[in-house]
Formats: sequence, C-alpha cells, structure tokens
Amino acid sequence: MPSQRDIKARIESVRNTRKITRAMELVASAKLRRAQERIESLRPYAENMRRLMSQAAKSSGSLHGFPLLAERDEIENAVIVTITGDRGLAGAFNVNILRAGFVSEAEMRADGVKSVSYLAVGKKGAGTLAFRGLPIDRVFQGFSTEPTFADAQQVTEHVVREFTDGEVGRVLVVYNAFKSVIEQEVTVEQLLPLDREVIEEDEGENVDHFHERSLAFFEPEPEDFLHKLLPTYLDTTIYRALLESAAAEHAARRNAMRNATDNAGSLISELTLAMNRARQASITQEILEVVAGADALA
Repeated sequence: MPSQRDIKARIESVRNTRKITRAMELVASAKLRRAQERIESLRPYAENMRRLMSQAAKSSGSLHGFPLLAERDEIENAVIVTITGDRGLAGAFNVNILRAGFVSEAEMRADGVKSVSYLAVGKKGAGTLAFRGLPIDRVFQGFSTEPTFADAQQVTEHVVREFTDGEVGRVLVVYNAFKSVIEQEVTVEQLLPLDREVIEEDEGENVDHFHERSLAFFEPEPEDFLHKLLPTYLDTTIYRALLESAAAEHAARRNAMRNATDNAGSLISELTLAMNRARQASITQEILEVVAGADALA
C-alpha cells in the first residue's frame, strides 16, 4: 500500500496538471470565440459569391469549355486533402479526419481509381500518413489554428495545377465542420471537378423582391467572368474549410481539456480519500501498539 508521503506527492502532481489543463481550456475558449467570428464574417461573402457565380452561369448559357468543371471518363489518380491540426490534445479531432480519408480512399478504389495520394494540411495528419507509409502528395502546416486566405490560395493553386495538367482526375477535401461548441461534423466534399449543380444552383424562393427584380450585367462577357471567378470560388471553399477546421479544433481541445480537468478533480478526490484511509490506518496501528505495550506492562 502506498505511503502517505507517496499519495500526497501524487495529489500535488495531479493538482499541477489540473492547473495546466484548466489554463489550456481557457485559452482554447478564447481562440474559439475569435474563430467563430471569422466564420460568421465569411459566410455572407461566400453566399454572395455563389449567387453571383450562379447568375454568371445562367447568363453564359453553357458550362462547356471550363477546365475546372471537366469530368474525366476514367480516373486513374486522385488526391484527398486532409485538414487536421498541427497539435494534439484535442481528443479524436485528428483521428476522425484520417479515418474518413481512408474510407474515401477505399470507396474511390472500389470505383476504379488506381492511385490515391494525400495532400496533408496539418502536422498531425502528415505524421500519421507518413507513419503508415501512405503516398503524400504535399504537406502544408503551421496555420491550422489561424489560417489566412493566402494559406488557402497555396493549397488551391497546387491542386488546381495538378487537376488542369491532368495529373489527377478528382480531388476530395476532408475536414471537421464546426456545428457547435460540443459538436463537430466530419465532412467530405468533392473539390475538383466542381459540381455543376452547385454552379447552376437556383437562388431559391426565399430571395427578397429586390433580388427578384435585379439583373446582373457582366463586363467582360459572362464566360470570361466565370473563368476568373471559379478559381476564387475554390480559394473561398478551401478557406471556409480551414476556418471551420480551426474552430472545430479549438472546440475539441476545449472539450478535451475540460474533461481532463474534471477527471483530475475526481482523481484528487480519490487520492485524498486514500490518504485519509492510510492516515487512519496509521493512527489505528499506533493505538494498537500503545495498548499492546500497556498490556505487557500490566
């Protein structure tokens, strides 16, 4: 049975750990608020861009001749973009992304895709993929918690070049979408080729009367305008995924640190109880020894 000194030392160690996990929880909460604000500020921009792209597609009359929309009859090579974190201590945040990537790889191979490689965004994902010996197309890291639009452009530029050069026929992106502080949803989206249904998406019945009457005039022609808008739309799509992943990572780390703090408190209570029992046993033993000594002298 551990001595009182050993139990007391362990209690002190757990208390120090609880201070660290509590501090990390507070830091993650503060960063989560900023990440939520960035997502909310991006959503109107992304929605208006999609609406403008839909209007340009309708005005052009045809979506033929756009390289980013070109469907391949046979896909030999594909890339899966996995957006993970650069650090751990976030529960199953990184593991869930990689699992979804492996499932997507199996599905594409079942559809006839011969080769699937990974583009790892995030140090943790890159490390796991390298440990498993899986083919890695490229690694981007260092901006998982605070991504910028320039970071998204780097990723987009790389996959667009490979797609337009014919090196890959399909690009998927896998990331954690932020739903709430306690909920993150693993999301798999096809990045390239762009989904024509998304481009031609109807604005819906909830558009206000002003938008119903408004007409869009494009200069240059809608086809030229759409050629320049599609890459920007891809940049925005990747940027949104990076922001969603950053917020989800902060939320996951906050929850993990809160659970760790609560568990540390429970462990301290258990150790305190064990120390009290050890103290009581020690006192009882001393009383027995005193009584035994008195009986011996009687």
